[in-house]
Amino acid sequence: MAGSTSLPLQQFIASLDKSCLPKILQVCSGVYFQGSVYEISGSEVCFSTGDLFKVTDLELLSVSCEDISNSETFELPINHKGLFKVVPDDMAYRSVEEMVKMRPVSLCSSLPFTFTSHTKLSLDNLTVGAGRALTVIILESREGEEDHLRCHLQGAHEAAAEVRLPLSTRGEFYVCEGQECFTLEEIMSSPYLRSQKFRFINTTMCDRPLILSPIYQIHAIMNMRKEILRFPSSLEMEVIDITDTSKDLNFEVPLSLTDMWSQPDDCFPAVVKIVDDPCQCPSIKSTWFPLLKKSQRMVFHEKGVSPMVLLSSQKSRRTKQYFLVSQNYGGRFRVRPREFRSVYEVYAASLQVTALRVSVTSDHEGDEDEGLPDLSVGDELEVVGCKTVQKALGKDPAATHSVEVLVFKRFQRDDHDDDDDDDDEPKDQTEEVHLPLFMRAHFVETQRDNKKYSLKDLSKKYKSTPIDLKVVTRDPKLKEDPLTVGSFYRIEGALLEHTIQASFLETLDYKFEIPVQRVSLYSSFTKLPLPTPADGPLECHLDTVTELTEAFFFELNRQSSPEAPPPPRPPKRATQKRPSTKKKSLRVNKRKESLSPPTPEIQDLTITPKEIPQVPEKIQPPVPRRASKAQIEKARPNMYVRRVDSMVKPVPPPPPAADAEDSDHNYETVDEIYEEDTKKKSVVLC
Repeated sequence: MAGSTSLPLQQFIASLDKSCLPKILQVCSGVYFQGSVYEISGSEVCFSTGDLFKVTDLELLSVSCEDISNSETFELPINHKGLFKVVPDDMAYRSVEEMVKMRPVSLCSSLPFTFTSHTKLSLDNLTVGAGRALTVIILESREGEEDHLRCHLQGAHEAAAEVRLPLSTRGEFYVCEGQECFTLEEIMSSPYLRSQKFRFINTTMCDRPLILSPIYQIHAIMNMRKEILRFPSSLEMEVIDITDTSKDLNFEVPLSLTDMWSQPDDCFPAVVKIVDDPCQCPSIKSTWFPLLKKSQRMVFHEKGVSPMVLLSSQKSRRTKQYFLVSQNYGGRFRVRPREFRSVYEVYAASLQVTALRVSVTSDHEGDEDEGLPDLSVGDELEVVGCKTVQKALGKDPAATHSVEVLVFKRFQRDDHDDDDDDDDEPKDQTEEVHLPLFMRAHFVETQRDNKKYSLKDLSKKYKSTPIDLKVVTRDPKLKEDPLTVGSFYRIEGALLEHTIQASFLETLDYKFEIPVQRVSLYSSFTKLPLPTPADGPLECHLDTVTELTEAFFFELNRQSSPEAPPPPRPPKRATQKRPSTKKKSLRVNKRKESLSPPTPEIQDLTITPKEIPQVPEKIQPPVPRRASKAQIEKARPNMYVRRVDSMVKPVPPPPPAADAEDSDHNYETVDEIYEEDTKKKSVVLC
């Protein structure tokens, strides 16, 4: 098959042994389906003449069945439950040796098989009549003697005998159809059976001889193709095997960082070349990320799994920053007291620390109905434990509900000085306080730990986040440490990252860690040798701090932090019953009835057009102008308008009522107000 002989792809693959892989094939006649369609259901369907691909694996998909009589084909799944029998060739063999040599595979692989002789066979001490069936058991070879076939001969009345038949025996021999039945899986797994013809035992499907050919899913690679190609062997194209003449041909296959990390350890260190630029929306703000460009060559030193923490800057900086920091970071931190905004947060922190002490930072007024005690600024509390208590629901003592409370010890300082003994120091007194988990209050952790910690030590001591830190010393191995001394940071989460330590060829002493699952980058191995500095081995520095964007930081934090259960809700308060709308409407009706109707004088009061004073038409209204300070202090009267106040006569006050002292109120009635308004209007209209 090697050389310039082209074969159909299916025929070549069917005759290929998987132990001979990989194979390099060249397309002699291309195939193209449905115009612009390049890939269908994940399978390659387009190849051009001259394309090269390397077959790396074969996966059995189905079986192609070809009817010999009319050349029609159909496919059956590999798990088809039907049974098949071998159909022997209608070919007459003139000698036993010819019949053995014409077996499709070696004789040992095709045993046993049965044949008949249409002529009488005369042996040394036995004569076998024409048409008798003989089953070949084994081929016997003896030194100095002719090879013989040991055959089983079934006689009459279930009698059986064994005969030795020389290979030089001549006659007219035909191979018989055996009684054994095979499944498709058994046929495809045997090279001998794959070369035979078969027929269905169930003749309703097809009673004619069939040629069974396997259809494989071919796994192959092409030069500069990122993904592994998968296509069926039934594609109608012809190929040439050029494996022997193309042993030095290198297929450059781009690999993602995840695929690169899955390579064996002996593949590192190596010089790689970036095939494509990273994504256009960078998620990493470190100095090395913009240098990852197409055609850039770099060194991948080693792969590994690095424990990392997520840090966010706190109030000491104007612009908030976010970092992914390896636990190999050489700086030191001090733990700052944690702040809590609810009792539930104190409870969550107490699960990781025994005898947690907090101090109250804001006053909280208690509520006896809900069982909330008073808290004052400066109260020191120590967590004792959590338990469930029964509390009354509303004012009904019989109605109770279960409430989860956190039990504290509250420390009270007894500063009272005894006159008899002034030298005695004040002693701490404690009382037990129950605070519901749903209670909102402000606390700060009472901490007296001034020890300096590394990130590894912090991960061992604290099993939960967040943790507030202050940078005390920087990492001496870093040229520029983004975590400045004196700044405040918070550990938001911890995670394990698959990383590759890399460096650029220009700066081999500066190594950085690439999180392979966070960066979309394709690269390929090259055959370039590793650069060796002339001055000897370099002292490499590993960059352990990677700055992130805000969106990417919160995405990592969401993936690393487990979903914590929500805090408990406060119980529903007992609501008072609202008055019904019927009682409300009765009160409105009574209020309407209490209002007295207007007097007859007010009802008959009207103003006719003749009584309205007329303004002369020739007189124009004065133009308003800015008034001086003297005019503002005392405005001159208008000569065109009659002053009403000079015409109004003072109305004497009404005499006091006789029962004024006995009255329940001292305000004017509606009738009195209407009477005064009527008198004023009548004076003006005169």
